[in-house]
Amino acid sequence: MTTTDATDKPFMIDKRLVYEAYKAVKSNGGAAGVDGQTIEQFEADLKGNLYKIWNRMSSGSYFPPPVRAVPIPKKSGEGQRILGVPTVSDRIAQMVVKQLIKPDLDQIFLKDSYGYRPGKSALVAVGVTRQRCWKYDWVLEFDIKGLFGSLSHEWMLRFVEHRVGDPRLISLIRRWLKAGVMEDGAVHPSDEGTPQGGSISVLLSNVYLHYVLDLWFERVVKVRLKGEARLVRYIDDFVICFQHQSDALQVQEALRHRLGRFGLTLEPTKTKLVEFGRFAQRDAGKRGRSRPETIYFLGMTLYCSRNLKGNFKVGMRTEKSRLRRSISSAQELMRRIRHYGISDQVSEINAAVRGHYAYYGIAGNLRSLLKVHRVTERYWCRMLRSRSRDGGRLTWDTFNQIKERNPILRPKLRLPYRALQALAVL
Repeated sequence: MTTTDATDKPFMIDKRLVYEAYKAVKSNGGAAGVDGQTIEQFEADLKGNLYKIWNRMSSGSYFPPPVRAVPIPKKSGEGQRILGVPTVSDRIAQMVVKQLIKPDLDQIFLKDSYGYRPGKSALVAVGVTRQRCWKYDWVLEFDIKGLFGSLSHEWMLRFVEHRVGDPRLISLIRRWLKAGVMEDGAVHPSDEGTPQGGSISVLLSNVYLHYVLDLWFERVVKVRLKGEARLVRYIDDFVICFQHQSDALQVQEALRHRLGRFGLTLEPTKTKLVEFGRFAQRDAGKRGRSRPETIYFLGMTLYCSRNLKGNFKVGMRTEKSRLRRSISSAQELMRRIRHYGISDQVSEINAAVRGHYAYYGIAGNLRSLLKVHRVTERYWCRMLRSRSRDGGRLTWDTFNQIKERNPILRPKLRLPYRALQALAVL
């Protein structure tokens, strides 16, 4: 897919679009920004507040406030990352611009660019990667260190201007990039990066990496390789599958230079070249290992295995730290709601496990999903027993009767085998 120059056609910001953006922001929820205003407080004068947003955006007089810095633990469990929380009004304004430019930007993204795009979920990205691991023998696994905080404003605006020609929207995006972050009462200017937390941040990051990585790999790198190679990118998580080791080593070095030119660096702890596939399984002993290395991608572990007939297959399971974190979160929830009514408890528990099944529900991972279901049921029984001074009153027979009336959701695959096999052609 090729890119085209920016269109000169101005985007229309109408009141209906602002209202639709408000509904999207409300459905997503979120904490208050630097002004302390919640979505409920915003709705106290909904018509007036929406009119202010529309009027200022239409006239070009909208200036976003700084985002509120909120530290949250990293998914890896090591350290924290800063989440920038915009105000309710600013989230709506960002959503307006996102809805205006996203359809046009979606046309330039390549098919192996995943994340927050229709039909491009994390499960699909993992499924495509699994299918390709059957064909390619080497996998380069990597991600970018602090992507959202490292994006060059100069390059970002150049990339956006290449596709979006409306100067009002370019001006708004520039103001969001420069709005700053408020932490401990002080506003820190933004010289680089885009706050991770705004609705437009992921879209801007996708645009940035489209030009920095995707197009470069497709048009410059692949044509110079000896064999085939395929890239799968989900925001800032990537894997590249190679036919030849020499190509993988060449790209690994070139990639560092390419990213460095645009102010980005690879995360060393998450960057490695893995020999994978049936030959890796056969040759593991020659390389001093009992089994081939595994691949970690988007919370899933991909590993070499064999089916019942003894033939090679790519196995999948939820990555161990992700599994522990999901189970721990479910247990914390059950401790917090153990004095709720039974039906209310089940409603809360099912909402939690439903989200887990939705993200990890890919064919081949059923065993991990069943473990979550099994541990959740057992811990729920333990919490029900703890409500009484004599926990022994709740027998397994009684608990099973409770489960029959108020069942905890069993795992359901979001991406079953039939859908997974269809990805083989991608």
